Amino acid sequence: MKTKKTMKKAVIALSIQAALFTSFTTFAAEDVVEKKDDSKLEKITVTALKRTQSIQDVPLSIATLSGEKFENILAGGDDILALATRVPGLYAESSNGRAAPRFYMRGLGNTDFDLAASQPVSIIMDEVVMENVVLKSFPLFDMDQVEIIRGPQGSLFGRNTTAGVIKFTSRKPTDDFEAYVKAGAGTYGLINLEGAVGGGLTDELSARLSVLSQSKDDWIDNGYTGEDNALGGHEDQAYRLQLAYKPTNELDMLFNIHSRSLEGTSSVFRAMVINQGSSELNNNYDRDTVWYDEGVNASGDNNPQSFDSDGWSLTANYDFGDFTLTSITANESAKGYSLGDIDGGAGAVYLPETFPNNETSGFISFNSNTQDAADIDQFTQEIRLSSNGDNNYSWQTGVFYFDSELEVATSPFFIPTSTVNQTNTTWAVFGQGTYDVSDMTTVVAGLRYTEDEKGLTGYSSGFDADVTPIDLSDNQVSWELMANHKLDSDMSLYARVSNGFRAQSIQGRDVAFFGTPSVAESETIMSYEAGFKSDLFNNTVRLNGAVFHYTINDIQLTAVGGNGNSIGLTNAGKGVGTGFELDSEIRITEDFLVTAGFSYNKTELQDEDLLIGTCGSGQCTPTDRTVERVTADGPVYDAYVDGNPFPNAPETIFTLTGRYSLPIGDSGEMFVYSDYAYQGETSLFIYQTEEYVTDGQFELGLRIGYVNFDMDYEVALFGRNITDEDNLKAGIDFNNNTGVVNEPAIWGVEFKKSFF
Repeated sequence: MKTKKTMKKAVIALSIQAALFTSFTTFAAEDVVEKKDDSKLEKITVTALKRTQSIQDVPLSIATLSGEKFENILAGGDDILALATRVPGLYAESSNGRAAPRFYMRGLGNTDFDLAASQPVSIIMDEVVMENVVLKSFPLFDMDQVEIIRGPQGSLFGRNTTAGVIKFTSRKPTDDFEAYVKAGAGTYGLINLEGAVGGGLTDELSARLSVLSQSKDDWIDNGYTGEDNALGGHEDQAYRLQLAYKPTNELDMLFNIHSRSLEGTSSVFRAMVINQGSSELNNNYDRDTVWYDEGVNASGDNNPQSFDSDGWSLTANYDFGDFTLTSITANESAKGYSLGDIDGGAGAVYLPETFPNNETSGFISFNSNTQDAADIDQFTQEIRLSSNGDNNYSWQTGVFYFDSELEVATSPFFIPTSTVNQTNTTWAVFGQGTYDVSDMTTVVAGLRYTEDEKGLTGYSSGFDADVTPIDLSDNQVSWELMANHKLDSDMSLYARVSNGFRAQSIQGRDVAFFGTPSVAESETIMSYEAGFKSDLFNNTVRLNGAVFHYTINDIQLTAVGGNGNSIGLTNAGKGVGTGFELDSEIRITEDFLVTAGFSYNKTELQDEDLLIGTCGSGQCTPTDRTVERVTADGPVYDAYVDGNPFPNAPETIFTLTGRYSLPIGDSGEMFVYSDYAYQGETSLFIYQTEEYVTDGQFELGLRIGYVNFDMDYEVALFGRNITDEDNLKAGIDFNNNTGVVNEPAIWGVEFKKSFF
């Protein structure tokens, strides 16, 4: 499908780079954490405005993760979803396993499980936007820093960033030799192997190779087929090779090539684990056992998943003196499939009752399983000019081009495979200027013009016919205005007004279910934010806070499941969000560091006429006002959702970490590190029910270890979800009260050795 197209893009990319005197580069605005002495807090620099700045000087709500705090989150073999609730205002979930995460920021996200779904949270990896959900799932290893940039970012980041940006920066090549190896082993057969090696190859060329190999054994039994340890595991391998080249003082270049191979289990659906009228897991729930009777050929395939992805980028900077020219060219591709036994059990109503307690907890209306196979290709090009020097006025301007193609083949139940092909082409022109009104006051203004085109073609096996092609286009202007005022050297106040949009979306999944594609119109957001940033008590306490209010016109929603067993896009008239975030870091002593964060987020849909299909009769208990609708299969009920919170929007998130160390001799220390993440009330669907609203869910982590500074090694015992909480993360409402839960407690040991 894409070989010739990819080759053509590569030739174009190389031609652009040659014309701009570019090749392999190290991006000048690299995220850096600059270490101070242990009695004070670290100075953190970010590139949220595509310039290197102290986080305290940027008039945005930003949180960062790096070093030990970041690595501990992933110690138990978790993927990118582990970031959920680890930062105030940030949530994530998936019904496609490790291959397709869905992110939410300040309550705004997209519950659409289709592989073609657009999301209002952008994932940026090494300056390249990862638009498709499969591309967003690339493993995290050898990371320098993660920036969580809250609120619309449509001025500098133009891919549907109405909610915010998560920006990942990997460690870059250096002239000096650096290497590390890290090995971990844990329960459920967990094996984590990670390492990197890099340094100067010549006076002008340096390199860094980073690798990851992660696996966990299958540990969930299939009670229906009698298979022990039938599903639940995974094998995930990835590498990243970076070559940095600096032939002159003016030119620096970076080549980044990376690849990933995933084999494992998709999301584990669990049938009838919630009784009608309750939000608690019932006696049908057994973390170690599921009852699956279906694969593609009703063979009990146990939800397999397999994806391979590859990508490369060429980034170059040329310093012309007064300004720097930057070019970023990238191509990403992925291919694979994911199977889900959606009903989560065995024994539909017309089959013998084989599921435990079937007679008391309800029944499975019909068997349901679906396999999606995807072939993804994405090309991006950004060219940017930015001013140099320390003048009162600085600026940057550029152009951005995005082109993607996605082919999805859906094989549901016993129906033959249907295929849809979706394309998306975007180009944009943007600019931003910063003016220092005085030594204490700075204003920033940004503007972006974007044109977006989407198309869908396909073949419906249900109708034995081609799908009527769909072509959409839209153009919008996004802008932002920010001001930062320093009260003194330790505290500043800021304000921000920003506008953004998410282009029209197409949902083609119902083509496989005898339906037609649905379309959502573009949504636009107006956001207001004000906050403060402070370093207090001789730089031993950092406290940053922000309040926000935003309004989204024509907010895009995805109605999933319901009594119609369908998935469709719609627009609500308006969505409103109001809340605040607090991020703090406290150096209590040289040996005791505490961080804490809290977010409150009140969201509300505002559309008096919007109706959403509810769960099947007798399965759940809608709390919204409903109306009866007569269909060929009998009466069904739709709910008025005006006034409801956004789906998967935690009202509160609370995070807490603490690290205490005890010196051992002159060359080492023992340490204890713990982290806690709390998720407040969260409604899983657009309509509200007694069953699918969670509250008070949390996870707790622990790490105890020893560090030897002279020999540069660390050994530690770690635990994730150490209280073994059973947290409901997702639900299925069209067939039975099916749920998806979090991972169990996992314990392990880890060893890391660094070389310099």
